[in-house]
Amino acid sequence: MTLLHKSIKNWAKDDRPREKLVLKGRESLSDAELIAIILGSGTRTKSAVELGREVLDSVNNDLNKLSQLSVKDLCKFKGIGPAKAISIVSAIELSRRRPIEKGEKSKITCSRDIYNLMSPMLKDAQYEQFWIICLSRANVVLAKHKISDGGREGTVADSKRIFKIALEEISSGIILCHNHPSGQMKPSQADVNLTKKLVEAGKVLDVTVLDHLIFTNSGYYSFADEGKMP
Repeated sequence: MTLLHKSIKNWAKDDRPREKLVLKGRESLSDAELIAIILGSGTRTKSAVELGREVLDSVNNDLNKLSQLSVKDLCKFKGIGPAKAISIVSAIELSRRRPIEKGEKSKITCSRDIYNLMSPMLKDAQYEQFWIICLSRANVVLAKHKISDGGREGTVADSKRIFKIALEEISSGIILCHNHPSGQMKPSQADVNLTKKLVEAGKVLDVTVLDHLIFTNSGYYSFADEGKMP
């Protein structure tokens, strides 16, 4: 009987994921072992590590693709019920939020700073979301706010809500961000029209719209970088 077919309880202590984490540190664990810890147990025929490896194999070991799996998707694997699926989705969501929280008081100097700040939230989103980043006069991030959720093809960005939030945060400038789950990086005509509308509204309220980024899983489009800001 090989190690892979033994219950984890019968493995050598150094090979058990939980004990291995304590003894050798979290960096020593493979992705499958980390998933196994979240799962807690496997099935009668598969260890939790084997089950974790099966999940990873289904997405070609791509953690970005793993983050796109829903609770329903994960429940298709034998041995993963709603509770375990929810634990996996929750762990992924928590890891996505960490870089955003870390960067909240950072200074925006270029479009890449915007991308790094918001990509953990927008890059793998399956539906369109529209966000704004509120900035001080020195371009320090004051806050970020989700304006709306939409479907696969679009979402609504309410200009009144955008500038209400911007004024409440005492923003000197704002940056617009939304994603295209379709993977289309270039802006639609609706995106262009919206950007122009918000830039003009910002001038009246003395809130400068500095850029508008469109996020996809493979990169981003910056209106400012492309010289397309009105």
